[in-house]
Amino acid sequence: MDLPVMPPVAPMLAKAAPQIPDVGHVEPKWDGFRTIVFRDGDDVELGSRNGRSMTRYFPELVEALKANLPPRCVVDGEIVVVQGDRLDFDALQQRIHPAASRVRLLAEQTPASFVAFDLLALGDDDLMRVPFGQRRALLVEALADARPPVHVTPATGDLAQAQRWFTQFEGAGLDGVVAKPLDGTYQPDKRVMVKVKHERTADCVVAGFRWHKSGDVVGSLLLGLWSGDDLRHVGVSASFPMARRRTLLDDLAPYRDVELADHPWGSWADQSAHEGRRMPGAVSRWTGTKDLSFVPLRPELVVEVAYDHMEGDRFRHTAQMRRWRPDRDPRSCTYAQLEEPVRFDLAQVLGL
Repeated sequence: MDLPVMPPVAPMLAKAAPQIPDVGHVEPKWDGFRTIVFRDGDDVELGSRNGRSMTRYFPELVEALKANLPPRCVVDGEIVVVQGDRLDFDALQQRIHPAASRVRLLAEQTPASFVAFDLLALGDDDLMRVPFGQRRALLVEALADARPPVHVTPATGDLAQAQRWFTQFEGAGLDGVVAKPLDGTYQPDKRVMVKVKHERTADCVVAGFRWHKSGDVVGSLLLGLWSGDDLRHVGVSASFPMARRRTLLDDLAPYRDVELADHPWGSWADQSAHEGRRMPGAVSRWTGTKDLSFVPLRPELVVEVAYDHMEGDRFRHTAQMRRWRPDRDPRSCTYAQLEEPVRFDLAQVLGL
């Protein structure tokens, strides 16, 4: 492979903002694996955000990229999996598997798509110092004949349209919008774009916690919601200042007098309990043998957290703690409180 921009390249990032800025260009925020595609003829490399290659996991996408991208180019975008009329991040996560036979099977059962949104190199030209407005025009031209599963992300310069997209597109599984200055150069690993994501709140049961990697302080709170008589693990709350991690131990101390065998999640050590659902003690496919054991708590403590959106029956991203809710009955913390976005057909987002 001999390109003007060579792997690895750390993708350009976005900083969060509460409102969509009027900078002249807004795109949907795709919920998938951020990927920079390097193509030099028959050589294709899929570079992830952390610099690791994802090429072996998406053989069907490699072939599609060969058929749809220019012969020599570097394209920034997102790998997604489409199920029905929306994105399916759970299905996408399952695509990362060590067994080649499983990779081939999943490539047939849940094929991936690629949504392009920036062009870093074309032919012999390094475009990273070229203003984004020009890069976008070159991308649209270079992929004018591209066919599914390769797409160019829609974009708008109309702020009112962007605000409508922010509301509508969530129903197709997208998680917000990204605004990009038209005069900006491509700056790897720098937060020069702006992302605006949905934020909602929910009252959850704190049913356990994990220790922080640095020692005897709280690393994360394990959150649950009741579904009938089943306490579902819906995610975690983390990202606390170190001083708060210490005081959390005092807050949680009165609830630690429970044995795992008597806990609603006591069956997590039984691998059969993990089939078809996410359990707090499950081995992460991203971290391999990392210890994900937890300290059980009596499920009587309620916390209000902020979250952006759901993926199936759990929070898609880490929830942010807002406050304790001693006034709430833990049994009243159910899925019924969660806001459901109006469904929206992903095909309309992609202009299919």
